Amino acid sequence: MLRADRKSRILGRPAPRTARDARPSFEARAPRAARALRNKKAPGASFGGGMRCNPFARFGEADWSKVRLYGVGCVFALLWLLLWSRAWYVQVYDGDRLAGLARRQHMAAETVSGRRGAILDRNGQILARSVEVRSVYVRPGEVRDVDATVNALAAALEAPAKQVREAVASKRGFAWVARKVDDLAAENVRKAGLPGVYLSSEYERIYPFKQMAGQLLGFVGMESKGLEGLELTFDEVLSGDSARNVVQRDAAGRRLDMDGGTGRAALRGRDVHLTIDTQVQFFAEEALARSVDQFDASWGGCLVVDVDSGDILAWAQYPFFNPNAYRDYKPERWRNRLAADALEPGSTLKPFLVAAALQEGVVKGDTTFNCEKGRWKTRYITIRDSHSYDVLPVNKVLRYSSNIGMAKIGLELGAKRYWEYLNQLGFGDRTGLPITESKGILRDPRHWSEPDLITTSFGQAIAATGVQMAQAYLTLANGGERKPLRLVVDDEAPANSASQKVYNDKTVKQVISMLREVVEEDGTGTRARIPGIMVGGKTGTAQKADETGRYGHERLASFVGFAPIDKPKYLILVMVDEPQKNSYGGVVAAPVFKHVAMRTMAYHGLLPDAPDPEAPAYATPMGKTGPVEVRREVAEAVREAPDGVPNVVGKSVRRAVEVFARQGMVPVLKGVGQTVIRQTPEPGTEWPKGQPTGQCVLWLSENS
Repeated sequence: MLRADRKSRILGRPAPRTARDARPSFEARAPRAARALRNKKAPGASFGGGMRCNPFARFGEADWSKVRLYGVGCVFALLWLLLWSRAWYVQVYDGDRLAGLARRQHMAAETVSGRRGAILDRNGQILARSVEVRSVYVRPGEVRDVDATVNALAAALEAPAKQVREAVASKRGFAWVARKVDDLAAENVRKAGLPGVYLSSEYERIYPFKQMAGQLLGFVGMESKGLEGLELTFDEVLSGDSARNVVQRDAAGRRLDMDGGTGRAALRGRDVHLTIDTQVQFFAEEALARSVDQFDASWGGCLVVDVDSGDILAWAQYPFFNPNAYRDYKPERWRNRLAADALEPGSTLKPFLVAAALQEGVVKGDTTFNCEKGRWKTRYITIRDSHSYDVLPVNKVLRYSSNIGMAKIGLELGAKRYWEYLNQLGFGDRTGLPITESKGILRDPRHWSEPDLITTSFGQAIAATGVQMAQAYLTLANGGERKPLRLVVDDEAPANSASQKVYNDKTVKQVISMLREVVEEDGTGTRARIPGIMVGGKTGTAQKADETGRYGHERLASFVGFAPIDKPKYLILVMVDEPQKNSYGGVVAAPVFKHVAMRTMAYHGLLPDAPDPEAPAYATPMGKTGPVEVRREVAEAVREAPDGVPNVVGKSVRRAVEVFARQGMVPVLKGVGQTVIRQTPEPGTEWPKGQPTGQCVLWLSENS
């Protein structure tokens, strides 16, 4: 009321007495409404009036575009602030912990092994090599669904579910599921993308020629370590170095090759080059297998040696052994019998006794011995010959392989001197080849009795391996000078200057002439003849002791010879153990020598184009004369050498190789089969100049 009175006095109006009187009249309100209309204001918009006001009226008058813009800006500013806050938290506050987790997931320390070195023949053909394969392993702690993982892996690997479950459900932090799987299985596992299942790289040993020289090469185990043969002997050389490196992996656990493979390449093992020639090896294995099967023998072995260098060109054994599937064979098939089995050589030892007796002057070329009509009873034992011989000179004693004549020569020479020559030839000691070999048996002469001397004279009471026999015969072929056999090409090795002269030249010539008579005249080795070429050698038919230590019915048939005999180029040893249908070395082993010698000489271009017209026509095993028919197939291939490159498409691989070898070319064989389907260079072009090896390629197929 005091405020109303004061206001009334100021305006010159009487103050209202009641609240009703204080309300303005319609006449008083009219001018106010008119002013509101003039000012474009809605009635009641003025809070000073007495009308009821609308509190949302001002929102209708706001600029909503600015409101929306400011609102969106605030939202994004808030989100940006949250993101930066999260980034700060991750990078600064929790950065060390997360970085450690990332390192454990994407970086791993692993032992990296280099690829195992290859084994190659003398011409660069790969006999053994390592290829990269995949292995499957699991980290059981990372597996989410065990049953699903087991089923998927079993399907991808085509493996038993029980075996897979043992690995997946293992309580260890790491378990192998499958080692060295094929590419299809590895791709199936990769596509499955199973949590906790990973692929790793390993190396698997591959032998491209399968069973060729299988017992010599040996094999490697699952961990790429040599277990037998040359793989074991040269394990340190072939094995690559190992290094523990930190490697990076992607989200799927695959190794990222950051160095392009240069790291593993530096760790690769060294290659080993053998003196073996795969083509000669094939000749030896083919002929040996045919003889062993034909005579139902237990096993056979064949060595081919280059006389000039001592290089072993072929090391064949049958039954074969394929190191690609070594688990499928029994251990006796792994055995390298040519070096590990010491057997009584039999009559193949007789030339060394004759040479020793000639060297010591105990006998001469015309010295005769009474062979007692095929049966001689001494004070202690009885000796028999396969034929009834009377008085024979030394050369015929060797030609007809008389045990009685040899026993008498041995008694004339004596145990001590005979032992000294055998020892100088290498019997009773290892040859030094990089293989596991037996020392054989050569007892001290102080312990020899008279029966020991007699039986040793014709190849019993002494045991020797195949390589020891080859070493001894190489001494004869080399003019009486002992030369070591060589199996590995090592350019860094110093030349062996410490040679030993065992026999003089005169003695060697006499013995070589006797070996020629064994084959080229009416000796025991006529089935080894090669028409057009003079060869020589010695047969052997040795009795084998049984479980009781007594000699039983089993025999070792053998033949060792030279081709050609006047200037030996190749030494070939053949052993066929326990043949059933025929036990004589001249029947069982001599034809193997002939087949291998003829094909080897044709391969190296050493067969004459036509038979010597002055050469005598010897009787063949079938009783026919006609040397041309025996060697026609090989000679035809050798004569097939025109001025340009001949067309060998459609011909057998053997004939094609012989044609190329005639020109000094060593063709590279690609594919599998016995028939040439394509060749390089093209037929009719000039022979390639310079280095011939590798410039001639023959593609093979099973079908002509």
